[in-house]
Amino acid sequence: MRIALQRLSYFEATVEAGSIRTAACRLGVAASAVGRQISLLEAEVGGALLDRSRAGITPTELGLLVMEYSRRLAALDRDFQNQLSSYQNLESGKVKLCVGEGFVSSLIADALNSFSQRYAGIALELDTGSTGEIINKLLENEAHIGFMYQGDAHPELHFWYTSPHPLMAIMATGHVMAELPTPLSLSVVAQHPMVMWRKGHGVRHLVDDGFRIAGVRPTVGLETNSLSVLKHAVLTGQHVTMLPACSVAAEIAEGGLVALPVDSQMFSRAHAHLVTRVGRQMPRAGLELLRHLGRWMRTFRGASR
Repeated sequence: MRIALQRLSYFEATVEAGSIRTAACRLGVAASAVGRQISLLEAEVGGALLDRSRAGITPTELGLLVMEYSRRLAALDRDFQNQLSSYQNLESGKVKLCVGEGFVSSLIADALNSFSQRYAGIALELDTGSTGEIINKLLENEAHIGFMYQGDAHPELHFWYTSPHPLMAIMATGHVMAELPTPLSLSVVAQHPMVMWRKGHGVRHLVDDGFRIAGVRPTVGLETNSLSVLKHAVLTGQHVTMLPACSVAAEIAEGGLVALPVDSQMFSRAHAHLVTRVGRQMPRAGLELLRHLGRWMRTFRGASR
């Protein structure tokens, strides 16, 4: 049953005023208009809503039920209006992101931290994944925004922002290659044991293609699906790896690692991309986060030697 809100408001005003005439005066309408709306409401619910006596008007048992319904409806409407206002003013909402693991530290420390300080009521959900996993989450609507390394053009993805993040040779500060002139040749890098992402990872795919084009076979000493393992293996000084410098920015700043450019056009042209699914209805908070991340990406480069 859909009861007209005007009838409910006229009825509630009458009960609160104690008479139709007083209610009409408060509402600024004719008493006949109030009476007619109450009569129509009684016809809708199938019974009398008001008892009339010398003391005034009081609600019947059915009238009390209608009053309770009217007040709950009004409370629900107020609650919705408050939530809508909160949503529109970016005081509430939820945005899901899926990003490459190597970007997490910089993303949380800089972009997401400043966003959350400004919009404290917006909840952020952050997952990590390879380029392929990020794309799948976007296409399956399991994430609003993806932040990934490399990745080819995709008909179902919109690339909002792109920033250069060259693939660098990462090694311990005391490694023998750290003193060589740069850019390093891939033939020199290939002579040293490397810790690599497992096959199937986007960075591994790029590394394999770069060495293949150069006609060089790298010495793979360790494979992993963990960025933490990559970092620790390189910090020992026994392995080197290939990563964008931002993935090890903290270790570079602390002096444990260095990031050196290599002589490869493919590696030097690598980029990070901020993407969404084409046609995805983005929440208001998601659109604001996209703009915020876009501004951050214009200055986000990571570190080098």
